[in-house]
Amino acid sequence: MTYASSPEILAFGEAMNLFMADTPGDLAEVAHFQRRIAGADTNVAIGLARLGFHVGWLSRVGDDSFGRFLRHTLEQEGLDCRHLQTDDHHATGLVFKERAQHGADPHVEYRRQDSAASQLSPADADDVDFSALRHLHATGIPPALSPGCSELSRRLLGEARHHGASLSFDPNLRPSLWSSEREMRETLNDLAAHTDWVMPGLAEGQLLTGQETPHDIAGFYLDQGAEAVFLKLGPEGGYYRGRLDGEERAVSVPGVPVAEVVDTVGAGDGFAVGVISALLDGGSPNQALQRGCLIGAEAVQVSGDMEGLPHRDTLERLEAALDDTSRRSAQ
Repeated sequence: MTYASSPEILAFGEAMNLFMADTPGDLAEVAHFQRRIAGADTNVAIGLARLGFHVGWLSRVGDDSFGRFLRHTLEQEGLDCRHLQTDDHHATGLVFKERAQHGADPHVEYRRQDSAASQLSPADADDVDFSALRHLHATGIPPALSPGCSELSRRLLGEARHHGASLSFDPNLRPSLWSSEREMRETLNDLAAHTDWVMPGLAEGQLLTGQETPHDIAGFYLDQGAEAVFLKLGPEGGYYRGRLDGEERAVSVPGVPVAEVVDTVGAGDGFAVGVISALLDGGSPNQALQRGCLIGAEAVQVSGDMEGLPHRDTLERLEAALDDTSRRSAQ
């Protein structure tokens, strides 16, 4: 596939084939699965593409049917895959997910060791047109996959910042991928310090910074050089502290109520989609928090990692309905 202009947003990492159990229970007892795609980085990329942004995806897949499925699916979602390479020697990663009940976090098993995406290196960024980038989104997952992936993360962040793009960072902790908790903390905090918008969950922020409150977690990253911190507080909403409007201030917004929590995976990625898109649309920190909580709430009401991410017309209707509800509550 050929593309006209270079992407305005770039995301990178590992996309995997997701096999989601058709029925609840231990994966050992499940006979039938639905195949979809998974990956925190791709969730955000897809969410932004659905909102009309020109999003590029940088990664590797294996020369196998799973890799072809990923490429086809990502292109169908509107991603610019010019930087998605095919690796002839390593397989595409797989993930198997339990069908949880009553809003519980599902059990997930990965098959990603020595995957094609784990072979990424700084050279994979050689053909990126950084001068065209408006924004780069990064997570803490690629640095955990391999030394080459970690070096790629640093190169992409450094090049994007040098060319004037804004940078967002979601820690997306995967402790099992790291050799030690100390290495995880030091690596991810260093990367976060070189970005503009840091988006940890509350528990992630507590683990990474040693601080307890949203105010102090945000303060840790602001002191390190971040411009703004958007904390995910789950059903409780979101918290912002930063200097996006020229002076430091803090804002909290409540969570968006949902009738039923179906699948919690992808909620944090939905929050990131909301925050990033609102800021790129010129919105205020308060509007960014509100959109983040709204899209996060949409994500948990369906099964699958990215199926609940809205397109622009749906988002506009949801935001209008939320504004109307807020006005009625204030009367």
